[in-house]
Amino acid sequence: MSNPTSVSHPAQFTADGAHHISWLGYSDLAGRSDGVQVMVNKGYAFVGHPFSGGGATVIDVRDPRNPQPVNFLAVHPRSWSLHFQTFGDLMLVAEEFNFIAGKPAAQWRDPDCSAGLRVYDIADPANPRPIGFMPVEGLGLHRVWWTGERYAYASALLDGFTDHILICIDLETPTHPREVGRWWVPGMWQAGGESNDWPGRVALHHPIVANGIAYCAWRDAGVILLDVADPGSPRFIGQRNLRPPFGGATHTALPLPGRDLLVVADEAMADIAVEPQKYIWMLDVRERANPVTIATMPLPADRDYVAKGGTFGPHNLWENRPDGFAGDGLVFATFQSAGVRIYDISNPFRPEEIAFFVPPPPSKLIDPRPGIKRITHCADLYVAADGMIYVTDYNGGFYVVDYK
Repeated sequence: MSNPTSVSHPAQFTADGAHHISWLGYSDLAGRSDGVQVMVNKGYAFVGHPFSGGGATVIDVRDPRNPQPVNFLAVHPRSWSLHFQTFGDLMLVAEEFNFIAGKPAAQWRDPDCSAGLRVYDIADPANPRPIGFMPVEGLGLHRVWWTGERYAYASALLDGFTDHILICIDLETPTHPREVGRWWVPGMWQAGGESNDWPGRVALHHPIVANGIAYCAWRDAGVILLDVADPGSPRFIGQRNLRPPFGGATHTALPLPGRDLLVVADEAMADIAVEPQKYIWMLDVRERANPVTIATMPLPADRDYVAKGGTFGPHNLWENRPDGFAGDGLVFATFQSAGVRIYDISNPFRPEEIAFFVPPPPSKLIDPRPGIKRITHCADLYVAADGMIYVTDYNGGFYVVDYK
């Protein structure tokens, strides 16, 4: 752990575009301006890094106009910790082989890395203290869902499987988490003799669990609903896959249980010049075994984002965590080159965009992948109960904005 310093106020403190959202604060995260998932707990934000050595930065956001990095949580040099969950005095961190820095591909099946779930005590959020670790046989966990209850649910790339599957984790003893159940799409268990000829990538990105049902974003297999009332024995309920004809790469499935609705984001994975347009979908899930698409969110129209180039399409949705904003009439999304978008879904058949924020282009590129343009690439957001929104960018740093 270390105490970094940071640039807090860039010279260009002017958004590329904004409507009903005010830009309050900024940090370049002490030079680690590549951010993915963000969590906020007791006045501190936690941001994972995909390119600048993995690990996570801890930011003091008690003054939203002056966010300050105060710590960095390192990870194994061949791993990354892109995603985590905080609740109360605990933080769960998914540790996985770093597929960008950990090349070549021939070493993926037997890498020297940290793979599993790490538990931190964050009673003092500025100084997280590791207290437990659950290793897995394989390349590790990609993303985890947990809101303070006994069980957590994660996507895991385990030995013998073609890609990430669901695992259920018992946290009754946080210092000794343990797997108690798993589920995969039949055909994924290669070591068990299963095979498949699916087009695209069939892999769990992550689940969101509500009322004993896991709403799973299964990339090119679409959305899968599982009964996890017994975490030791998940059971298939239903599925909806819009690929083909649409582009696939389902990233997030956000249930709105009080309205029997499901909001689904298909992730834009490449420059809009080479990839079909991806969408945010509205599904009716009154009949869980038969989810039905009823609408899409309108595409950003404040400028020509196709002409702008870059990755234009959804990434993450705000997941209505109980420790933040938890309404069912608004949807908050990161739309990558189009920044942050807010939708009114009071009429689920006709969603309307009501607010947006597009930060300026990053001052430099951290992302080492070929063909990446120096264009806004908003990745994730945390929405607090008071309307404060904390936003990450793959290259541009960390933004604090205010929506009332």
